Amino acid sequence: MSRRIIFAVLAAVVIAVMLIKPRIPITVSDSTRQVYNRIDALDSGAVVMISFDHEASSLPEIGPIGAAISEHCFRRGISVVGLALFAEGNAVGYDLLSRSAVAARRVYGADWIYLGFRPQYTAAILGMGESIEEVFNADYNGTPLTSLPLARRVRNYNDIALVVSIADGSMPTYWVEYAANRYGETVIAALSAVMVTSFTPYLESGQIAGILSGLKGAAEYEQLLGSPSAGTRGMAAQSAAHVLIAVLVLWGNVEAWRRRKPKAP
Repeated sequence: MSRRIIFAVLAAVVIAVMLIKPRIPITVSDSTRQVYNRIDALDSGAVVMISFDHEASSLPEIGPIGAAISEHCFRRGISVVGLALFAEGNAVGYDLLSRSAVAARRVYGADWIYLGFRPQYTAAILGMGESIEEVFNADYNGTPLTSLPLARRVRNYNDIALVVSIADGSMPTYWVEYAANRYGETVIAALSAVMVTSFTPYLESGQIAGILSGLKGAAEYEQLLGSPSAGTRGMAAQSAAHVLIAVLVLWGNVEAWRRRKPKAP
């Protein structure tokens, strides 16, 4: 079979599943439930910092995680401080939080703010332990932090209940080393699936308070929220694609066995 036909069939299957939106059974893992319970236990009015520490190429996998966490925070009345330590995650993070805030009818400046991007992430993480305003004197839109009510009451990590690093690489390591170990901040890692095994030792040692794993973690989180969205749709499409690939592999092996030449006597 031509590769073009295989790619076309795969694309057709994924598109069809995304349009039909079938419900697939989703079992919530202990790690996802641990993150959900940690945020759900926060008092209304607490502050969560969400850092978009990923490249744009990872958005289809871990974008739904950010959407689910921000929805949970806004639903619980938790204030959100957003930022990015990767340049590519900057506009992505602002757009995601904006849409979540609009859906939840949260007011910018009072219920959430977005600090924007800073290079030299080590210095930025350490600096925020002393004074966020010293690191970010203005927000993403150039508004001075002193004019934003939420920013005035969030001076450093002492005023932040936990940090969520949404990452496709090693950035949560720096949050652990410089925010958790130095300032006692609670850190949660929302990761692309391939990075989860690298951070499991941090979870087992208690240096990370929870891990969310890629698209599956997003779908599980949406299940707990009772709000199926991009993660659930993505898991259905991904599962259908995996089934198709397994069928094609099986078919190829059957055809190879059927067409094999008999051994010469």
